[in-house]
Amino acid sequence: MAYEIPSTTINLFPDVAIGIKLPMIGKLGNLFDQSYSTQEQAISNLKNLLFTIPGERLMQPLFGTELRSSLFEQNDNALKNEIYDSITRSIGFWLPYITINELIVTPVTTIDGSKEEHGVTISLKVSVNGIVVNTPVTFLVTTSTIEEI
Repeated sequence: MAYEIPSTTINLFPDVAIGIKLPMIGKLGNLFDQSYSTQEQAISNLKNLLFTIPGERLMQPLFGTELRSSLFEQNDNALKNEIYDSITRSIGFWLPYITINELIVTPVTTIDGSKEEHGVTISLKVSVNGIVVNTPVTFLVTTSTIEEI
């Protein structure tokens, strides 16, 4: 289980990497792009949690969210509530240092002009240890993939 670090940041040495960002290939094509701040690493941890299906991670079968399984449900307000509950429950348990400030679930009807029968766009605005992260985390969930926008 995750535990909360009492300090608000661990950016004591700005030239020392804290972890690996997601996606693992950086914008410049370098492999294993590293994060140098607590906020960057917390966002990478959040993406890892959201993009993982429960049972996918060895030795931690409860790690992840039920986003992919919810894709085969009716696309209505009950689906939005199910996605909201799954995300808030998982973040509360695995990443208690992240607070959700805003969570928007929007049904997707078209992607690149082609008809997409079932999908949602999810946008999260979060705080890490009380410090607001300026960039929202937005991703698209369809029957074939979960990808960051």
